[in-house]
Amino acid sequence: MQITNESMQKAIDALKKSFGGIRTGRAHPALIEKLEVDYYGSNVPLQQLASISVPESRQLLVTPFDKSAVKAIEKAIMTSDLGITPLTGTDTIRITMPPLTEERRKDLMKVVKQYTEDAKVSIRNARHETIDRLKKQEKAKEITEDEEKNLQNEVQQLTDRYNQEIDKLFKQKEIDILQPQ
Repeated sequence: MQITNESMQKAIDALKKSFGGIRTGRAHPALIEKLEVDYYGSNVPLQQLASISVPESRQLLVTPFDKSAVKAIEKAIMTSDLGITPLTGTDTIRITMPPLTEERRKDLMKVVKQYTEDAKVSIRNARHETIDRLKKQEKAKEITEDEEKNLQNEVQQLTDRYNQEIDKLFKQKEIDILQPQ
């Protein structure tokens, strides 16, 4: 049962991470912290090269630890598919998030729905694997038929709980995307 719980929790964590990378018009460090920056010939995540803060609700401030990395960070932001343009100073980079268009909001909702469905599929797969394992244990007489039924009920309750959490995360992200700032 522990393996099933961990597997389902990983699906939730992956969904949260995916949702964090979707731009909603509000500034959030997760939007750019995983961007790969070409730093002295190596691809390094931005979060390892700079601190990222949110001075205003629609603005990010990137302060590189090494001032020589400013141009490389700027290039990584410009070439990303985020559709944002940085304003570069001598030792910081400001990113102002433009408001989302209605068409872009609809496109983002399609992506959010796909991420949500992928998470639900992961939950169902974990449930299916666990139930198969329980059936094999019952056939091998490792557990009784009653124990198998009780454990299957527990797995179903766990599945329902995680699906409710996914639905809650989806509704929150939907509000974030569709609500004009």
